[in-house]
Amino acid sequence: MRVDETTGANPPYPRRRCLRGLALAVVIPLLVVPVGAAGPASATDGERLRIEVLSSRPDQVTGDDALIRVRFGPRVRPRDVRITVNGTDVTAALPVDPDGRSRTGRVARLSDGPNTVRATARFADARLRLVNHGDSPVFSGPRQYPFLCRTESAGLGQPLVDNQDRQGMRVFATNPDGTKTDRVVGWSRDCAAPTVVDYLYRAADNTFKPLPADGSRPADLTTTTIIDGRTVDYVVRRERGTINRFIYSIAMLAPLAEVATGRAGTGPDDSAWNGRVVFRFDGGVAIGHDQGSLPGGALYHDGLARGYAVLYSTGTRTATHYNLVLGGETALMVKEHFIETHGVPRYTVGVGGSGGGIQQYVYGQNHGNRVIDAAIPQYSYPDMVTQTIHVGDCELLEYYMDVTDAANPKWRDWTNRTRLIGMHGSNTVPNPYRGGQPGSDECVEGWRGLTPLAMNPTFQVPHPLWELMDPPGVMTTVRWTHWDDLRTVYGVGPDGYARSAWDNVGVQYGLAALRDGYLTPAEFLDVNARVGSWRPSAQMVPEGCPFVRDACADPAQFDPWSARNMRLSPDDGVTPAPRTTGDRWAMAAAYRSGIVFRGDIDLPIIDWRHYLEEELDMHNTHQSFASRQRMLNHDRDAANQVIWFTDARPSEQFDQTPEALAVMDQWMTNIHARPWRGVAGNKPPLATDRCFTTTGDQIAAGPQVWDGILNDAPPGACTERFPVYGTSRTVAGGPIEGGVFACQRQSVAAAIARGVYGQWRPTPAERDRLEQIFPTGVCDYRKPDLGVPRR
Repeated sequence: MRVDETTGANPPYPRRRCLRGLALAVVIPLLVVPVGAAGPASATDGERLRIEVLSSRPDQVTGDDALIRVRFGPRVRPRDVRITVNGTDVTAALPVDPDGRSRTGRVARLSDGPNTVRATARFADARLRLVNHGDSPVFSGPRQYPFLCRTESAGLGQPLVDNQDRQGMRVFATNPDGTKTDRVVGWSRDCAAPTVVDYLYRAADNTFKPLPADGSRPADLTTTTIIDGRTVDYVVRRERGTINRFIYSIAMLAPLAEVATGRAGTGPDDSAWNGRVVFRFDGGVAIGHDQGSLPGGALYHDGLARGYAVLYSTGTRTATHYNLVLGGETALMVKEHFIETHGVPRYTVGVGGSGGGIQQYVYGQNHGNRVIDAAIPQYSYPDMVTQTIHVGDCELLEYYMDVTDAANPKWRDWTNRTRLIGMHGSNTVPNPYRGGQPGSDECVEGWRGLTPLAMNPTFQVPHPLWELMDPPGVMTTVRWTHWDDLRTVYGVGPDGYARSAWDNVGVQYGLAALRDGYLTPAEFLDVNARVGSWRPSAQMVPEGCPFVRDACADPAQFDPWSARNMRLSPDDGVTPAPRTTGDRWAMAAAYRSGIVFRGDIDLPIIDWRHYLEEELDMHNTHQSFASRQRMLNHDRDAANQVIWFTDARPSEQFDQTPEALAVMDQWMTNIHARPWRGVAGNKPPLATDRCFTTTGDQIAAGPQVWDGILNDAPPGACTERFPVYGTSRTVAGGPIEGGVFACQRQSVAAAIARGVYGQWRPTPAERDRLEQIFPTGVCDYRKPDLGVPRR
């Protein structure tokens, strides 16, 4: 049986396999139930009592409460069932469900650590151990400090005081009118804030506005038709607060009458909810130490208008951090809180782009269907950390073409740069680093600045709020790298810096261009001798212009390639530039932690993106197929993923996501009705590979439309319409799925004998030069990644 390496969770559903014999609660998205009710399920004849936790795994309870259900067989009378928690009778908190065969309710005030839930009846006794983690992390490791609070910008007021040790953000006394004074009353390290519930409505001008406190009907209030056909007032109940130190939001439709009466005594009125949930994930790139801000995506109109509840957390926004172990833990906590308040949804579908798409792939792999039951990743990548592999090549190769080999006329034609970087190049897109002159590529347009952001510990992005943090200057104590942000994953090396997985030993840049005859043997040898690598973290120095604006006053500080942090040849290539050996422990830890997407996912997936290659956008098209290939590598089955492209030439005009939501609802309805057919066996007709025009009209659909990308078949209709590019590592002979942190190597002699260099047969002098450049051999991508942990 496959077990999640991060949490121990079992996978959600198998593909193309029978589902009989699996636990119903694991296999089927449960029916929508209010907190005091349950779906139609009972214990078997031979099992008189059964206790289940509906809101989380029993060993991962948080927030001091849990939604539990006690099922009983037909020979047990409901009135005979007695339920206790740690010896205290809580039977009254779990009323009998409508089917008469179970009791469901929320148990609160759990003790920290283990708790015992016991159910007894005549001749029957069942027990379940709950482990409550309270407000503490469950599996993400020690909390990160310093940590910048942003509760005020989210409308939650100042963070709550949690210490008097001058640690964290200063909290100020307030005047009677709510304005802050200059007097500090304490400090907040963990940025907690009280929960706030407010009501909004969708106005005729397509904006959300606050509802009058008395519940009176605004003249510009609109209505919306949800997916079950009901037309309701477009009124939104929004709950905001903090979970796992991050700001969360739960937004869902509510009756107008609830606004005046509030939720006191009766709880929320969920009659306008369609019973389904959208978990909205957001993208961006950031290096943590920040609570994050709550953007407009928390009020996701395409979901709310159809009656979905919308879950959001700044901890599941990669513009806050890229620790997907912490992000997954936070998502589980938010989902747990939602279920405890509103009951188990029919299903939860993920929606989100870029880093939001990454999270869906990674959380689906690591947590099965505990966070989401289905995924609509937009502009996705398989994961973030394996993007650093080829993105780390970008500036090395750009510096080579711009500076080291600037006399070579080939690089003045920007389309030629694809021969080294793999990504698209254009002679017409303006280049901001060349004064707006035409000529750029994806490395420049999409990825410039990401290398120092991910790798340079001195690269700080100041924010005025840091001036309110104590001790003074605490921001300067942070080592601002992706590796350090995840030091609980990667570990810390002997130099005191977080271990880095980046490696380029044995990588033969431009190998495909050599085999195609585009690069001469002399050019191939030159680029590999002089391209270089990156300094280790401990040796990196502050960036120049344009990354540090104050440096731009001095023209000599212009360094968009971060060349000051490169390891280059000391004698213009006579001595080959050194390569970087990545930390094997860090690579293995990335796999073990689950932050690398290995393709182990069984959820229904509609992977959609605009085709943005002509804009040199960083969300390049081959990433969807990289995810598919990883799934095929895992178990030779990617039938649960479909790939949709919508043309964006000349502009992004059409959003295919609403159609994806509708198709996904059909898909999930089929799974619910016929679970024995599995995910692939329940696909509705439109859950297939497709591509669309700029107006959203279908161009082609079916299993062959993307032929020619992952197979040797003639190009399919969508493949011909939307050319797919690669990366520097695919040009160097690596696989389309990427993800090879460090290649196993073969000797130069073995590579020559195998015909790795195509028609080129190196002379003895050229062979000697190859061996000088690659003293430990060249990459052999037929063999497994050196960073893969041994099982």
